[in-house]
Amino acid sequence: MRPDLSTAGYSGLGWRGFVLPAAILGLWSCSSALGLGNEHILVSPLRVLSAAAEAVMDENGITALLHSLGRFISGWLIGSAAGLAAGLAMGLSPTADRAGGPTFHALRQVALFAWLPLLSAWFGMYDAPKIVLISMAAFFPAALNTQAGCRGVPKTYREVGRVLELGPASTVWRVILPAAAPSIIAGLQLGLIASWIGTVGSEYLIGNGQGIGILLSAAREGNRMDLVIVCIVTLAFVGLFFSQVVRLGSRRLIARHLPS
Repeated sequence: MRPDLSTAGYSGLGWRGFVLPAAILGLWSCSSALGLGNEHILVSPLRVLSAAAEAVMDENGITALLHSLGRFISGWLIGSAAGLAAGLAMGLSPTADRAGGPTFHALRQVALFAWLPLLSAWFGMYDAPKIVLISMAAFFPAALNTQAGCRGVPKTYREVGRVLELGPASTVWRVILPAAAPSIIAGLQLGLIASWIGTVGSEYLIGNGQGIGILLSAAREGNRMDLVIVCIVTLAFVGLFFSQVVRLGSRRLIARHLPS
């Protein structure tokens, strides 16, 4: 039987998912109304809404978000493609794994933002080092999970390819990739999360240009806690949106390869 994926694990966005945010918003509103805490740090929800409207009306927020999304999508696509290629090579070829595996596993232990000084020296202080860092954030999860997925394909599946007299490329495309799809998709999802974090972090630390991370840094420097909260909420919703898109897309893709 085909399992019901609609109720498996995390069920997505339901009404119960809004209970905790509503409770936090209620406590936040009450605290602000009662004057609890420093009003310059614990700003009221109305001030945050006003800052959000201001960011939209003067287009600074929209422009910053579009620049961040451009870097994010570019970096994730580049890193994911490179990770898939590297993971396939190491997962399908023992020789490639022995040659590149030790270097790959050593480099992935380095904290992502530790690369920023080197990348800034190599590529300057504008978009290039940010996109490289975002690509690296996507590369390692995609490569690791693709390698694990290919290695985990049962030998009987490969035998099916030989019985059907499939060539090496057809065996990979029609047998190995579908069987490794759940692991590969998990790597792409992890890379998506890491890439979004890398996008904001690189913008925040490098600066220069426009982006949500740069706007967040400017808001902190200007002691605009209302705008800081607007940026944080925006980051959360954008990350949630992309996570939902990939989750729903991967669910359908995996379901197509499940036995009826």
